[in-house]
Amino acid sequence: MVTAGGAEIAIADLTLQGEGIGRLEDGSVVFVPGALPGERVRIRLRERRRNLWRASLVAVLEPSPQRRRPPCILADHCGGCSLQPLEDQAQADWKEAQLRQTIQRVGHLQAPLRPILRSPQPLGYRNRAVIPLERTADGVLRAGFYRRGSHRIVNLNRCPVLDPRIDALIAPLKDDLEAAPWPVDRHGGGGLRHLALRVGARSGEILITLVARSAEQLPGLEELAASWMERWPTLVGVGLNLQPHPDNRLFGDRTLTIQGRDWLREGFAGLEYRIGATSFFQVNTAQAEAVVPLLLEALDPDPGHLIDAYCGIGTYSLPLAQAGWRVDGIEEQPLAVDLARTNADANGLAALTRFQTDDVGAVLAERLGNDRIGALLLDPPRKGLAAAALAAIVAAGPAQLLYLSCDPATLARDLAQLCGEGPYRAEWLQPIDFFPNTSHVECLAVLRRRQLA
Repeated sequence: MVTAGGAEIAIADLTLQGEGIGRLEDGSVVFVPGALPGERVRIRLRERRRNLWRASLVAVLEPSPQRRRPPCILADHCGGCSLQPLEDQAQADWKEAQLRQTIQRVGHLQAPLRPILRSPQPLGYRNRAVIPLERTADGVLRAGFYRRGSHRIVNLNRCPVLDPRIDALIAPLKDDLEAAPWPVDRHGGGGLRHLALRVGARSGEILITLVARSAEQLPGLEELAASWMERWPTLVGVGLNLQPHPDNRLFGDRTLTIQGRDWLREGFAGLEYRIGATSFFQVNTAQAEAVVPLLLEALDPDPGHLIDAYCGIGTYSLPLAQAGWRVDGIEEQPLAVDLARTNADANGLAALTRFQTDDVGAVLAERLGNDRIGALLLDPPRKGLAAAALAAIVAAGPAQLLYLSCDPATLARDLAQLCGEGPYRAEWLQPIDFFPNTSHVECLAVLRRRQLA
């Protein structure tokens, strides 16, 4: 029903981004952030694109029994955690259902889906934050994540999904950066762009990294960094990442060490790692560790030769090597490969591992088909497998394939080629909730090559 105050609609489901889905009387679809399935809500229509409306939530007229008060006071504005109004168990149930539907609809598969592995910490789990910065016309520094559907910053001093040890640094760091006479322009015009914080969940060590166009625009940075090192004993390094490009990439290729060191120690799966300031490492340490026994369960009991594609700093290469596998890691980022080698040496696993910087698709095309390769582990970025990598796997992939995905849609797309008319069958899929209160879900797909008739 459309009224002078907007429209009243029923919410039937959530989008993959966690926004409520309803329909107007004329059949038009409406996306409503903050609305939950089963609710009747009053909305204000904002923007129309063809037969699709975007709307804001004005009032919940008939609330879902699974609705709760969001744990963050900025939940209605910040775009980072779209599922905060939904109770924890209901979030997990929805993610599991969405993964199943996506695999069936996009991948055309009826693969066995295990119950979702929930995170032991629905809050305080993120070991890393990269926070955009801006300075207002009157000199006030604003730091925060983006408003839903925009690049406008929602100013914050605390974020409940962050590890409390880095969460507590946001407000004092904002005060210090506001007092510094530095320009701020996150679009690359000059000065500061982002504030990056990283903590070792097991070690407690912290890194602070400022992202800026150049060092010349930040006079007094060494002195300020030294004061931070003295103020916070668990802070082991302050760095400056140089990102001069006028685009949306978070980090540039070069990071200067201003104080301390450019890496922190972290315990993971019984091993000790060095993690760099800009290295990729899963933001939920406990859930990342939970993947290790799943990998070992899925792999054949007699260790052989395994390729770890998109291996990063050796996150999963090293636990598998510790279990007896000979692991070749492939990664396109040279700094990550350097850390993977360092981590292998530090844990006495250099003899069982080999890491190289290269294009994953090119290496797989060259290496697969070798009888010595018994298994392949894939942990690609959100965009999924590159066409060359996928073609190489379909043509000559090994008997076992383990695919760890952070995006159900690209996973389903790739599984359609691997398992549809391709040479693999899906043994089981394990959804894992790495990102509570958000709409994101990780999934481990365990595949085995079909036997030739």
